[in-house]
Amino acid sequence: MEHKAIERLMFDYSYHLDMNHPDELAALFVEDCEVSYAPNFGATGMEAYKKTLEGIGTFFSGTSHHNSNISIDFISPAEAEVRSIVLAVHRYVKERPDGILYGQYFDRVVKIDGQWKFKRRELRTTMTTDYHVRASNPIGRAA
Repeated sequence: MEHKAIERLMFDYSYHLDMNHPDELAALFVEDCEVSYAPNFGATGMEAYKKTLEGIGTFFSGTSHHNSNISIDFISPAEAEVRSIVLAVHRYVKERPDGILYGQYFDRVVKIDGQWKFKRRELRTTMTTDYHVRASNPIGRAA
């Protein structure tokens, strides 16, 4: 049951990101959240996180985020480490090819008042195709 609730959190994140719902996205995080999407792009705390969401609707005309291979390791009944794969396609407002990001999310989730929320979310990039940011937070694949 808890596994499914955490998976739903992951899917809700992608849905609200793709639908350009910044308030609903922010509601999936705790107040003292930590987010790292790339070096020098992230946030500590809810207000800073909300600022990272301001460009979703103006920079992209559409996005499609796909999650898979969700792995959950419980630290306690109310805390877990989560790893998942993400494939994200981005259609830009500006005339340019769609950008594709292939990567992994590394998360810490906590259960507060019966709801699972993100405490920490880190995106590590495997590679990109025509994406506006280079794979600047690499996964660290073994040679």
